[in-house]
Order: sequence, then structure tokens, then C-alpha cells
Amino acid sequence: MNGSGGAEEMEEDKRKMGKVEEKEKEKEVVLMWGYLPGVSPDRSPLLHPVPVRRPESATGEAWRDVSGGGCGFAMAISESGKLITWGSTDDMGQSYLTSGKHEEIPEAFPLPAEAEIVKAAAGWAHCVAITACGEVYTWGWKECVPTGKVIGEQPAIGSLEKDERQSAFPNEQVSSTLHGSRSISGTIVNYDGKGSEDTAKRRRLSSAKQGPESSSPSDETLSALPCLVTLGVGVKITAVSAGGRHTLALSDVGQVWGWGYGGEGQLGLGSRTRMVSSPHLVPCIESAFYVKDRASASSKGNTSSEGHAYKVIGTCVKAIACGGRHSAVVTDSGAVLTFGWGLYGQCGNGSTDDELSPKCVSSLLGVSLLGVAAGLWHTLCISVDGGVYAFGGNQFGQLGTGLDQAETLPKLLDAPSLESTNAKIVSCGARHSAIVTEDSRVFCWGWNKYGQLGLGDSIDRNLPSEVPIENLRIMNVSCGWWHTLALAKSPI
Repeated sequence: MNGSGGAEEMEEDKRKMGKVEEKEKEKEVVLMWGYLPGVSPDRSPLLHPVPVRRPESATGEAWRDVSGGGCGFAMAISESGKLITWGSTDDMGQSYLTSGKHEEIPEAFPLPAEAEIVKAAAGWAHCVAITACGEVYTWGWKECVPTGKVIGEQPAIGSLEKDERQSAFPNEQVSSTLHGSRSISGTIVNYDGKGSEDTAKRRRLSSAKQGPESSSPSDETLSALPCLVTLGVGVKITAVSAGGRHTLALSDVGQVWGWGYGGEGQLGLGSRTRMVSSPHLVPCIESAFYVKDRASASSKGNTSSEGHAYKVIGTCVKAIACGGRHSAVVTDSGAVLTFGWGLYGQCGNGSTDDELSPKCVSSLLGVSLLGVAAGLWHTLCISVDGGVYAFGGNQFGQLGTGLDQAETLPKLLDAPSLESTNAKIVSCGARHSAIVTEDSRVFCWGWNKYGQLGLGDSIDRNLPSEVPIENLRIMNVSCGWWHTLALAKSPI
């Protein structure tokens, strides 16, 4: 779960820092805090930021980036492009398998030697990684992994492979004319999205009680080995995001691809598609344009606003984020579009309805947005001028508004701690949030049962609080479900 908030700016910062580093050598440090059960012998949470030791296989090698991690495991990337995982334990079930069974000692996850990883993301129990040439590998919980070229030996498949949710519904080929998407291969398992409101309400309330953490698949037959995702010819992926059970990938031309579970509309295909077994294009601009144009035409009594609608929404996508069961993207014009589960207002359109297709958050159309991140029930956006906007669930203060009530419309954070400070990177865990500011400080807020805020205690915060980190410049922050990672630099 996470976002790509400020990713391009971070890369630009790295390029600019090249000249500075010629004058003063610095070394990269990865810090961790929160709950990673395999890190300490007594499984106690880390209440303060703690440096992560480099794996023996990467001695003398610098860290390239942090990638948060999933439920009980962490991920980071070495300078040579190895994906490093750690923090899990053998009683974590599916997450333990997904992390490569790496516990206290960080180790390289077994991907092909020629695969130079540049970015990665993790959901509850699946991972996705991008190589330097724009290819995508994914692995973990089977229903999250699309059809593709499997890397390594496939374990014996038992009867558990047949998911009861899949067998209950007929297979249907996607219609690109109905859903505005293009299928590469494979099938979609679907059900009728036109049921009664009562049925939909029961489903949504059931979803609230049975979040991704309530499932506990631990049999290896439910876990898929790393697979090279099959995309269209010439497609190069530059960013990925993983939600509870779905994945989004952003191409270098601003197209969004999605796969996995879509029962609440989090794949943006216009229906309650349960399972997408192969990558499909998500019609972000087209769907958002349609909704905007329809409303505009209705208010003006004509349909001549097509050009204006496209201009407002944008022409391509620049940033993506997957939450527990919802998704968000930012376009090149700075607009934010959301789709998926809306029970807590996490789609930001003033209601608690699900959004089956990408829809523009109209109340933010006057704000140029830079990045977006999504948690289990909440969404955060950062603007070009450094403002932070929050909406969705707020049971643990994860919105940072100073209150505990949900917000169905975006709210600009005005906490005293953020006064005269501009956010440039944003990230969300399951129920906590984090930002990095332009002056290289990190702030956290929300759920803190496991110390995931890094403030030395386990008390929740409903306002952004600065994480006390001395003599280090924070370059990036990335939240896992119950923990937080930061990439920092320090003088040698």
C-alpha cells in the first residue's frame, strides 16, 4: 500500500545532490521502526528509528531506496538493484512466504540475476517490482498474481488452489467496449454489479469487518512464485503500487494497468469485477472525462464541453496509489482521480459510495497535486506548493486533522507542526501516515500500537508529529502495514 507521491521530484533531488556529494561524501542509511516480528528475538516493536544492517551479500554497497513492505515484512533496494527483504517469522503464514522467509537478517530476494530492480511495492501478502528496463515481476498470494512467465519451480498444486470465490462464478472474457479496457490475455471472474442496494450494503459492511488482515492463508499451494508479467508490446513500466489484493502499474506514457481483485471497483473497470487474471488497461482519463463531461453537459444543457473536460482532467497519469480496496491516481494536469471502496469516504467525493470507474475529486480541481498515497481506509495527497490533503477513515487519527471523524471530502492539514513546511513525499501504512518535507524531515501520525510512528511510545497521534532523527537527511519514507522505513544520508 503506498503511493508514488513526489517520486519524480525525489529522482530530481538525487540528480541535484550529485554535485553536493562530490564535495562531501555521504553514505545511505535505511531506518526502520514499528512492528517487524522477525527483527527482535522477543518480537517486540521498534519504538524508535533503528538502522537496518546491510546484507552480507551487499557489503560495502549503498542503499538505493526503501519500498515499505507488506504485513510483517520490509523491503529495500540496494544500489546494484537487488531487492532486500527482512522482518518476517514463520508463523506469519502467507507473508512469510512472500518475503522469501527472511527474518532478522536482510537478504536478497531470489529474483533472476539479470533483473536490476529500481522500484518495488507490497500489498498485504504480495509484492511487485520493476526492473531498470521497465519489466515487472510479481509474486505472493496467488489471486494477486496474473498469468505470466513463472521464474523457478512451481510447487505442487493441491486442492486449495481452487479458490471458492472463483469457482462460484462463471468465467467471462472482458469486453473492451463495455469496460473501456484492453485485455492482454486471460479471463475475468465477474458477478452482476446491478444487485439491490441492500445486497451492496451487506457486502460493504462485511468488507469492513473482514479486512485483508482477517484472512490467514498459510499453505504454500496458495502462494505463487515470481512471475514476469505479460504486458503489451513495447510497454515500459515506471511505477507500481500494491493494495490489499490488487496491483496498479504506470507506464512511461502515462497509462495505468491493473490486475488482481476488483470486487469494490478498485481496478476501475466500471463493474464489480472480482478477479482479473491478466493486466488490463484502466481507463483513467476516459472514465474521468466521461463523468466530468456528463455533469458539465447536464448543468449547461449541452454536450460541447468535451475539450474543456479533457483540459481539466489531463491527458495522462503521473502517479498511482493502491489502498486496501481503493485506488487513486494523479494526472499531468494535477487532478486526482479515485475509484474503489468508498465506505469511509476514501474516494473523496462527498459520499460513502463505491466508485466503479475513475472519478475526479472535483473539490481539488483548483489545486495542482503532485503525489498521492492510500492506506487501508484513507487517502492522502500532496500539492505542488507542499500542502497535504486528507480524506477517508480516521479511527486512529490517520488523516492528521486533529479529530477522529472520517472526512468524505479532502481536508487541508493545518497542524502547527507543519507551519512554514512543505511536503514533498507522502506514504500511507494500513492506518498511519508519513510525509517527508522539503527540508528533509519526516512526520508521522495515526495508529501507533506497534510504534510505527517512531516517536518512542505506542500512543496514537491525530496530528503530524516530527520523528526525532538527528544528523541525517531524510530522502524518502515508505510505510508498511505496521511499520515505517526511511532512506537517509549521513556524512561519512
